[in-house]
Amino acid sequence: MRRVVVIGATGHTGSYLVPRLVQAGHEVIAVSRAERQPHQERPEWQAVQRVTADRRAEDAAGTFGERIAALRPDAVIDMICFTPDSARQLVEALRPTRPLLVHCGSIWVHGPARRVPLTEDEPRTPYGDYGIGKAAIEELLHRETLAGGVPSIVLHPGHISGPGRRAINPAGNMDAEVWRRLAVGEPLPLPAFGMGILNHVHADDVAQAFQLALTRPAAVGSSFHVVAEQAMTSRGLATGVAAWFGRTPELEYVDWPEFEERAGKEHADVSREHIERGIAASIGKARAVLGYAPRYTSLEAMHGSLLWMVAHNQADVGGQPF
Repeated sequence: MRRVVVIGATGHTGSYLVPRLVQAGHEVIAVSRAERQPHQERPEWQAVQRVTADRRAEDAAGTFGERIAALRPDAVIDMICFTPDSARQLVEALRPTRPLLVHCGSIWVHGPARRVPLTEDEPRTPYGDYGIGKAAIEELLHRETLAGGVPSIVLHPGHISGPGRRAINPAGNMDAEVWRRLAVGEPLPLPAFGMGILNHVHADDVAQAFQLALTRPAAVGSSFHVVAEQAMTSRGLATGVAAWFGRTPELEYVDWPEFEERAGKEHADVSREHIERGIAASIGKARAVLGYAPRYTSLEAMHGSLLWMVAHNQADVGGQPF
């Protein structure tokens, strides 16, 4: 049994991860801003110590890392670190006791793909504040490990989906209208001939990978992709979603200017970000070293999200059963 501190414990993935850790016999300390409860009420949460902390404010004050170190963890799982400075503060505070640090990265540390499936050591050209920041954090943590400091493992999830979270839709954005069009059989415009690649993963599969990382010494100092077995194209996802409603989708393949006109600039910009990356990530390394075995396909992860979205009035499927 380990004393495990989970930072960002009541978020989407944390809501699956914390019960898993309790079931595995770990002593769990859940750190969050206490602004929301876990989206799944599970009895395991009764065995969890809850700590309230505003990471952004405490990072600014230079106190967050020391607060985590004072909890005397054997391992720290960090789900919500987004800047190198935040990672540096945590590492410096943990260095005297050197607990295992498992960091949540992102497959967006890769830029546009040159070869697929992408492996973890593929040359990278990250762009955007999020991808560049996550890549810099990963580099910082691996340098720390190589120097004999805090041992770390970095996990790179794809588009995290499943109940409790809105999913990236088949058009590669968050436009709720896409779901309705596929459900009722209306035409759906897709850019790039519908061949944009999306790599979803169910939150419980991400939680599985974090749980496994705690017990795999060979993983220390390495990074791992955590996604579904296969990525899918936009047209493949759209076809799968329409099939839930007993339909064949009416897809219209349009150029980017027309897509922006019909979807709106905000949604089109998000689609372009996803499609230009075109990430289909390999899980071969995670399977071999961590023993990672995703239970859900990309489409199944998306299905869980849509069920949850409809139940919480965040998506309209025209009253169609599925």
